[in-house]
Amino acid sequence: MSNDKILYTAQTHTTGGRDGASRSSDGRLDVKLSTPGTAGAGTNPEQLFAAGWSACFEGAMAHAARQMKIALPAGVAVDAEVDLNLGDSGFFLRARLNVSIPGLDRETAQRVVEAAHQTCPYSKATRGNIEVAVNLV
Repeated sequence: MSNDKILYTAQTHTTGGRDGASRSSDGRLDVKLSTPGTAGAGTNPEQLFAAGWSACFEGAMAHAARQMKIALPAGVAVDAEVDLNLGDSGFFLRARLNVSIPGLDRETAQRVVEAAHQTCPYSKATRGNIEVAVNLV
């Protein structure tokens, strides 16, 4: 038996696919969806994935910095770019996380970013499944 402990379960209900709507069970998320590149007024799964991953990654950086006894300066930001691609084998994703840690020396910042990439649940979920570049900018 595993010692895993569920900390949280996100629940959403989506109808209409890429041109539909998605709502969380608690009502905090209620979005219209539109296919990327169309004139639709909604967001898309790639934007939602980028937002979730960048937020999670920033949390993983804060955790890594605490473990290393490093104070992260104000102004930390993660710009996530998620590409929807079409290749010979069908659709696939590719991603870049561009991380800014102003005021922290580059070597220390790089250690924090690398540690975060090892512990972030999104990074773990994508490792070996999609091409990912994590860049300290």
